[in-house]
Amino acid sequence: PWDIYVANSLVHMYAACALPDLARRLFDEIPRPNLVSWNALLDGYAKCHDLLSARCVFDRMPQRDVVSWSAMIDGCVKCGEHREALALFEMMETTGAGNGVRANDITMVSVLGACAHLGDLGRGRQMHRYLQERGFLLNLRLATSLVDMYAKCGAISEALEVFRAVPVTSTDVLIWNAVIGGLAVHGLTMESVQIFQEMQHSGVVPDEITYLGLLSACVHGGLVGEAWRLFRSLEAQGLRPHVEHYACLVDVLGRAGRLEEAYGVVKSMPMEPNVSVLGALLNACHLHGWVELGEVVGRQLVQLQPDHDGRYIGLSNIYAIARRWQEAKKARKVMEERGVKKIPGFSEIDVGGRLHRFIAHDKAHSGSREIYALLNLITVEMKMKDDVVIPEYFCTYR
Repeated sequence: PWDIYVANSLVHMYAACALPDLARRLFDEIPRPNLVSWNALLDGYAKCHDLLSARCVFDRMPQRDVVSWSAMIDGCVKCGEHREALALFEMMETTGAGNGVRANDITMVSVLGACAHLGDLGRGRQMHRYLQERGFLLNLRLATSLVDMYAKCGAISEALEVFRAVPVTSTDVLIWNAVIGGLAVHGLTMESVQIFQEMQHSGVVPDEITYLGLLSACVHGGLVGEAWRLFRSLEAQGLRPHVEHYACLVDVLGRAGRLEEAYGVVKSMPMEPNVSVLGALLNACHLHGWVELGEVVGRQLVQLQPDHDGRYIGLSNIYAIARRWQEAKKARKVMEERGVKKIPGFSEIDVGGRLHRFIAHDKAHSGSREIYALLNLITVEMKMKDDVVIPEYFCTYR
């Protein structure tokens, strides 16, 4: 006869070792699997990013507890299905509440992560209120998730407010990284450096992610000297620079026009440069007109990512600035011959709880006429020396 505790432990072991097929085989041999058995199998599929199998298990479960819901929500977040994660949370609130299921810290960390990735500030604020109204103790993990969410959504003042509410003695490197990275993303270079100085005074030891955020801030702020200082400090502390650190250093040097120095950094790397490093160097070559190096780098990028449309276009643009029109045309022709399609870029904005997507020169949106009218008016205003009062009806979304 099966010992259910031993069986559940084995299912959990296989799931934790990323062996969901073995976990499933053992699960199917349990005569009467209990809730722990189902949760172990569900969590295994979710952690292995097999969302389809996880959802099948989830839908078949005879009963669900907060562990079941949290595992499914977290699986959606880790697979990039952030809207589905929020939909599941809403479902848990409506259907699970009747069965005594209430969200816990683990659930809310995943939900806040989904809001952060979507840039959904309205929903993020709603989740913050939810935590307060349900009496959640704002532990360090939840505080870090809130800081990360607010920072990624552009609400820097709210991110700092949550951060400042945490006693310095209770902080760890993760919450400092969330603040520094959030400031860096929004171009607040000096503020991120200032926070780093506070971090050093607090006694919290920075890690590789800390320095990556700081180097990213230097890229946005064009601080070449500070970037070099931080890079050397990273090495001096016994931390190993990763390829991402090199990419930031190359980027900040390239943007500043110090191409030979940037190229020297690439050649000195202890590892092979990846597409981020080479892409930063190519952009610098395009920006400052170093065609010879740009051609070499552009060809390398095409070899590394032959299915990426941007690599062919980047090489074509290098030829174009040198007025080598035939070669520019040939680069795009090779892209077409290999069946690589140019994927148009798009942006999204949430208005009134509804997501709106825009593509360059797109006129499919129902409000296109008003949007373009307003854009034209703004363009005229920017070109005029005197102030222009924009009529209120132009600024109203319809």
